[in-house]
Amino acid sequence: MATGETGFDDVTFDLISLQYHALKAGHDYGQYVRDAENAGEQEIADFFRQVMDEDSQRAHRCHEFLRRLGGTDNTSPQSGSA
Repeated sequence: MATGETGFDDVTFDLISLQYHALKAGHDYGQYVRDAENAGEQEIADFFRQVMDEDSQRAHRCHEFLRRLGGTDNTSPQSGSA
């Protein structure tokens, strides 16, 4: 498997990156929901909740894939360069 600059294989790095960004976005969406509710825009608040739920599901799916990869050397830094 190819490894990037981090020493982790590309797929593991990609899953970690996607999981991080989904969780970070989910944190930000809470503010978006409050902003829409404060503006009296319930339909928009509901949309933001839906997007937040979708990112939460993405983060969970990444977690499951990472757990599955945990049975191999894919989740540990690899020695040597690609």
